[in-house]
Amino acid sequence: MLTTRHLTAVAALAALGLGLAAPAASAKDSTSATKSRQRITLQQSVDAIQRTGTVAVVAQSTGPDGRRYAATGVSDTATGRAARVTDTFRIASSTKAFVSTVMLQLVGEGRVSLDDTVEHWLPGTVSGNGNDGNAITVRQLLNHTSGLFNYTADFPAIATVAGFEADRYTTWTPQQLVGIAMRHAPDFAPGTDWEYSNTNYILAGMIIQKATGHTWQQEVTRRVIRPLGLRDTSAPDTSSRIPGQHLHGYSDFGGSGPTIDVTDLNPTVAGSAGAMISTTSDLTRFFSALLGGRLLHPAQLAEMKTTVRAASLDPVWPGARYGLGLMEIPLTCGGVYYSHAGDLMGYTTRDGVSADGRRTVVLEATGDGASDLSTEVAQNALIDTELCAAARK
Repeated sequence: MLTTRHLTAVAALAALGLGLAAPAASAKDSTSATKSRQRITLQQSVDAIQRTGTVAVVAQSTGPDGRRYAATGVSDTATGRAARVTDTFRIASSTKAFVSTVMLQLVGEGRVSLDDTVEHWLPGTVSGNGNDGNAITVRQLLNHTSGLFNYTADFPAIATVAGFEADRYTTWTPQQLVGIAMRHAPDFAPGTDWEYSNTNYILAGMIIQKATGHTWQQEVTRRVIRPLGLRDTSAPDTSSRIPGQHLHGYSDFGGSGPTIDVTDLNPTVAGSAGAMISTTSDLTRFFSALLGGRLLHPAQLAEMKTTVRAASLDPVWPGARYGLGLMEIPLTCGGVYYSHAGDLMGYTTRDGVSADGRRTVVLEATGDGASDLSTEVAQNALIDTELCAAARK
């Protein structure tokens, strides 16, 4: 889920917040001088992100030579507890990679086709104001070429402090969220352009339920979370709490009020577009398994990695392309990595995985970060540095 903070930063660049604790020590000591230097580099990269205005940052870098961790800041400003790499957090739009994986598993089973129309599965759901479910395919939902209006762009519950506080415990149905989008004309004709829209993945979750008879949460849990042993990952329904030791999120919603603790939130506000909770370790395991070919048949993984140009993401990720629930980002050292970023008020998830799944970097930052793109730049630099260093070995 991309929120107004992220989209505003992108728009600002296209149109042309406080660290509270000393860095926590990195885990997994190494006797190798080279590995030691790498560990320090990861910690320095994490510290650099926090200096741009985040409350906490945790990161894990994993490759054939092992795992390294770094953390800085506090998980909770009220108690001062230090952030830990084992803390859980809201992963926002990284949820889309899980949802797309389930959909592609259904495709591999012959239960859904990427060429099926939305109307076929959800009659009458996408209609009015020029919207036509007959003209939009499952593939176009998953790769954001449907042209459907992004419901979060007209959603007071995530736009201001007052709006958030009024609706943070409200339960939203997928039909209500799609209904917001249907009040608007499409941004473009299906298949003619690319634009990120959370509406696409709300509809994908609805199709999963129609095809299986189970909610997207149940299918993600049954097909991905349990088989991979992701013990700290969940796809919540209406529970507003994050279980266990977790990172608290903080936001002032673009200066619309005081900075508040936004941790407790009814996740139906994001639904199948961004409701999941996880850790750096579990996300590492998921992305490694996904790109390593353990969750999808080769044909479906190839579909997932078939990308279209996503030029509107260039201010943050120059040269970005988007597949079926996966971003493809160029590396400065050559080649690309795969990813799915996630932004939800108070939480920023970033990840990068090599094409074979053998090298993975996951980081989480809390707080709003900088009002410009310096937080984004620092996060991207960490991922690029770690993956390029691993590639050179």
